[in-house]
Amino acid sequence: MRKLLLPALALLVACSVLVAACSRKGATPGTTSSTDTTGSSGSKPFDINTIEDTYADVAPFSDYPSWGPYNVHDPSIKKFGNTYYCYSTDVAYGFTPRLGIQVRKSPDLVQWTFVGWVFDALPPLGAAYITQNGGTPNQALWAPYIIQVGSEYRLYYSLASGTTKLSVIGLAVASSPEGPWQERGVVVGSTTSLSITNAIDPTVVVTPTGDEWMYYGSAFDGIYALQLDPTTGLALTPGDKGKRIANRGFTNGQYNGNIEGAEIIYHPGLKRYYLFISYDWLETKYNVRAAWGLNPQGPFYDITGQDINTNVDHTPMIIAPYQFNGHGGWQGTAHCTVFDDGNGQYFIAHQGRPGVDFYYMDLHVRKLFWTPGGWPVASPERYAWEKNDTVPVAQLIGTYEQIDLNYQVVPGYQAQQVSPDFQTSVPLTLSSDGTFGGGTWAYTGPWLTLHWQSGRSDTLFVQAGRDWEKKTNTIIFTGLNNSGTAVWGKKSQ
Repeated sequence: MRKLLLPALALLVACSVLVAACSRKGATPGTTSSTDTTGSSGSKPFDINTIEDTYADVAPFSDYPSWGPYNVHDPSIKKFGNTYYCYSTDVAYGFTPRLGIQVRKSPDLVQWTFVGWVFDALPPLGAAYITQNGGTPNQALWAPYIIQVGSEYRLYYSLASGTTKLSVIGLAVASSPEGPWQERGVVVGSTTSLSITNAIDPTVVVTPTGDEWMYYGSAFDGIYALQLDPTTGLALTPGDKGKRIANRGFTNGQYNGNIEGAEIIYHPGLKRYYLFISYDWLETKYNVRAAWGLNPQGPFYDITGQDINTNVDHTPMIIAPYQFNGHGGWQGTAHCTVFDDGNGQYFIAHQGRPGVDFYYMDLHVRKLFWTPGGWPVASPERYAWEKNDTVPVAQLIGTYEQIDLNYQVVPGYQAQQVSPDFQTSVPLTLSSDGTFGGGTWAYTGPWLTLHWQSGRSDTLFVQAGRDWEKKTNTIIFTGLNNSGTAVWGKKSQ
């Protein structure tokens, strides 16, 4: 989440909420489809159709117990025991948010309960770093990261100021994911006079040998890696800023857009570190890139085999603003968190802003898969309790909406990147004779391969899923083509 240009956030929290008393746009509570749309938490059933894109009726602060997946930005999610916890930036639709880092929990990644806040006031050590360097801390905390080390829960926070690049990442600890939290110290800070990146947006990985590394940064000089002390969670060497491990491209001496919101995981099955990075302006064309490495300190490589610590835009882009037919689309789809369920299924979650009013901020949780080549690909639709059962080949026959996640460079930030650059769908019909309009297809579940007459080939993971736009169940696919472009689709008929 880029913290250089504050007017966007000011506009976000000041936008009108005069429609707050109206019913949720398009709300159809209690409706059903031909498939099961209910889950349960204990004895209380939950209807997934009550989750809407916009939420004016529950936006006011007095309704925060009903926020659930709403007012979520820069989420960090982990599963502790049988419960998923989500920690996120201080934001709200229609008013200045209460500071403190929002906390939610869920038994299933679909139904979310608002728990409260981590802090009642600005953490004093982080605030002191800002004031001691001549600044005034913002009255909001951003981009938290949660991790459990032994019996200790560690919550990293970002605190910025109105002074360019005067920011700090701090650490609070607790014996429970719901607190109470005690601030332990400052991990790393940045100032206007330093040439490094902005000290916000932390993420942490623990190596198989127990070493800990933090990745952080926004805008000014890419993404940095900093080694931590596993005992304290603070910098292994006090005052160390780490080293840069990722950058992006320039046009005429200007960044092609923001680079921030890193997320890191270690995949024990593939024995690789996967680094996810967000590009561009958070309200519009925000998107997620992926890279991998064999060592936590890098180098990390893109899909072309290039070190991502070079001045080019790196691929693959695995999530980007998109628009299926009959829907306003989703933009601002980045600053992700990646986690697993403890049984080998990975998920990727991020905020999504509805195209009909991008000041709303919804939590999106998607399944994450790995291609045969070891690249992560995200589901085109949000998670809705679907299983990974192989879809029978006969069910594949039909017409789909297909989206290629293409990209157009628009150098700059908020003022320049005003368009979300929605990637829109086109029809694709799979015929029973193994052909489609542009070539032939083959299926060895769960992998569908499209061979195009142009020489293009798509390798796609197929599964049953929810069509969130039409509020029904369908078949979905995700994957990459042989150029490294992400390909999404859902069956429409």
